[in-house]
Amino acid sequence: MEDVQQPPSRPRTQGKVLLLTVLSAGIGGTFQFGYNLSIINAPTLYIQEFTNETWLARTGEPLAGHLILLVWSLIVSLYPLGGLVGALLAGHLAIALGRKKSLLVNDACVVAAAVLFGFSRRVGSFEMILLGRLLVGVGAGLSMNVQPMYLGESAPKELRGATAMSSAIFTALGIVMGQVVGLRQLLGGQQAWPLLLASCVVPGLLQLISLPLLPESPRYLLIDRGDTKACLAALQRLRGTRDVARELAELQRERAACGNDGPRRAWQLFSDRALRRQVMSLVVLGSAMELCGNDSVYAYASSVFRAAGMPDDKIAYALVGTGACELLASVLSCVVVERVGRRLLLIGGYSLMTCSGSVFTVALCLQDTYPWMPYLAVSCVFSFILSFGIGPAGVTGILATELFDQTTRPAAYVICGVLMWAMLFLVGLGFPFLMEALSNFLYVPFLCICVCGAVYTGFFLPETKGKTFLEISQELHRLNFPGQAQGPTWIGPHIVQSTEL
Repeated sequence: MEDVQQPPSRPRTQGKVLLLTVLSAGIGGTFQFGYNLSIINAPTLYIQEFTNETWLARTGEPLAGHLILLVWSLIVSLYPLGGLVGALLAGHLAIALGRKKSLLVNDACVVAAAVLFGFSRRVGSFEMILLGRLLVGVGAGLSMNVQPMYLGESAPKELRGATAMSSAIFTALGIVMGQVVGLRQLLGGQQAWPLLLASCVVPGLLQLISLPLLPESPRYLLIDRGDTKACLAALQRLRGTRDVARELAELQRERAACGNDGPRRAWQLFSDRALRRQVMSLVVLGSAMELCGNDSVYAYASSVFRAAGMPDDKIAYALVGTGACELLASVLSCVVVERVGRRLLLIGGYSLMTCSGSVFTVALCLQDTYPWMPYLAVSCVFSFILSFGIGPAGVTGILATELFDQTTRPAAYVICGVLMWAMLFLVGLGFPFLMEALSNFLYVPFLCICVCGAVYTGFFLPETKGKTFLEISQELHRLNFPGQAQGPTWIGPHIVQSTEL
């Protein structure tokens, strides 16, 4: 009778609360990351002028040009630096406060930063912009780690991939919205740039109001806190049905399989042979996503559009189109991930990026020879971004959720976050020098990274589509210990609090 009431092969689509959870976590989470990453481009000249005017009012002398650039570079680079701090804090906060409350800490950072941005010009302090960028970076570092963890643990296995990949959709949506709001006709003008920077408070407040009304991660409640009653209530709300006995039993088996281990620290993961393949996959594919050249394509797009004869006043709209491409590809990837699997999307994405980048390099070399080459380069820009959105942008974020169990998952997200923000900082720092040294062959190193990502995925990454966390752990155990067939098992119904601090 139980099989008739709740067939295991049919996805549970009645969970309206799960959809609201995805929306609330995303709008104040990875949306903020993409939004704050893109809005800083529009007011570049205005903030530099404000910095010089502020210094002139204080000292009676203008600030030297190289010092203005130094302050501006600090404003830009403090964002990834804050993200690195947030990533380091995310694992501890996710265990101590829970997934949901950790996201609310992100909102507190955003609200404080918005106040600093909004009053910076009135007070005459560019230091408030510096501090605000650091705070939104800390918030972004928290949300980038906690949001996919929270959603991946809250979704049923049939929807886990699509739910976790919604983080990439909200990132792309944030980038597009930041590009649109940053247009001169909206908040990108000379008088409105403080409001542009402070506008991040809107999604922050939306999450601050809505998220407390939604349930905590059932896995966190049961495995980390040992609260079966709260876990049952959260499952019933998320699934929209009271019949969750099978899934609760699955969580109890997963809880028992974790044993009596305490929370793992990030450095402990590197020395554990049982986590060898998981950590290697996280490091290799996480680094590949940041070093594949997608962010550099955005930086190079303006010059490509200009070389194709596009008027300068239209380039901003074309850049909005590039962000829309990544958003479209992320939505498509989210729709098909549970059908085609994670491995195929990653291999296909990196392979298409390699092809697009190769043609792009040829088009850059021949753009002065053939009049139609700049248009081919423009097509390659869009193709490269679409390929990134289909595979690496979303699938890579699922790895830390699916390849690690409840005791190691927060530490895995710390590693993932530190990698992402450190790579983002290094790429931003080294890209101008790389462009000067390699000229039209700029993308050759990025293409090598794409090839490595596709090859590693094909040979070493197991498919996790449609599997429970316990089944994934058992398969990874067999891969890490080829001579042993036995993986994690249910050792009994006794109560453990595996990640209690």
